[in-house]
Order: sequence, then structure tokens, then C-alpha cells
Amino acid sequence: MSMDMTTAGDTGLLDSLQHEVALFARRAEQTRLGGVGQVRNSMDRAAYLLLNRLDKEGPMGVKALAASMGIDSSTVTRQVAPLVDTGLVKRTSHPEDGRAVVLQLSPRGVTRLDEVRSSRRRLMAELTHDWSPQEREVFCTLLTRFNGALSARTAPHGGTGTGQESSQAS
Repeated sequence: MSMDMTTAGDTGLLDSLQHEVALFARRAEQTRLGGVGQVRNSMDRAAYLLLNRLDKEGPMGVKALAASMGIDSSTVTRQVAPLVDTGLVKRTSHPEDGRAVVLQLSPRGVTRLDEVRSSRRRLMAELTHDWSPQEREVFCTLLTRFNGALSARTAPHGGTGTGQESSQAS
């Protein structure tokens, strides 16, 4: 293999793959894969991923949330502010250190996240209605693996990414 890790036989397939990934990224952003019904396009990607992470992992501080998502604390702070303002996330005192702030989903945030998940689940069902359960599973497995490889490639300091965004974005 050459330094770019391709062989002559791979070139066409890799060209097709990169093109399909580019199309997917554009279409996903255009539609935000927001779901169907009234909830469609009603929650941006950053908000969805933050709420999903807090739901899956429970209350945590900004630094822990940033670390678990592979982004920096200032980004989390900026992204969580409107979620606090709209009542989807609440700030509370850390149970063992009252000076520290912990972020957690509010009851309203739990309800809203459930609505968005349900809407997105319906969209995924529509988009893959003619796929077999095995095809859906293979696609999910490969997409999770692809996202993990992207995460590892973009991790700070050449570290290994966890791919948690993909594996936990229901």
C-alpha cells in the first residue's frame, strides 16, 4: 500500500465512499435529520447531543461533560447556556462540593428529548422502511465504526476518540 493507504483497486470505491459521505453530511445538515411531525427540525445537533449525554450519563459538571463529548469546556458552556435559558437543563450544586455546579436534565428536558427521539426514530423508520432488520443493524454497526474512526482521528493530541457521540445518539 502507498502512504495514503489506498491501492489501485480501492481508488474508485474510496472516491465513491467520500462522495456519498459528503452528500450525507450535506443532506443531514439540510434536514438536520430532525424527524417527522411537529417536532421536525426543532432541536439542533449540539443541543440533542448534550441532552442525550446528560440523559445517558446523568448529572455532571461542564468539564466532565466536555471530556465525555470530546469537546472543550468553553464550547459546552456556550452550547448549554440556551438549554438552561429555555429550561431544558438545570444547574444545581454538586452534592459533595456545594461550590461546584452540576448540569442535569430538567423534567422539561427529559420530555423534550423523548419527543425528539421519538420523532427521529419515526424518520429513521421511514427512511429505512424497505430495509431488513439485518440491513439496519449492519448499517448502524458500520456507521458507528465510521464515526468512531472519525472521532479517533479528530481527538486532541492524537488520542483515541471514544465515538461516544455516535453510540449514544439514539
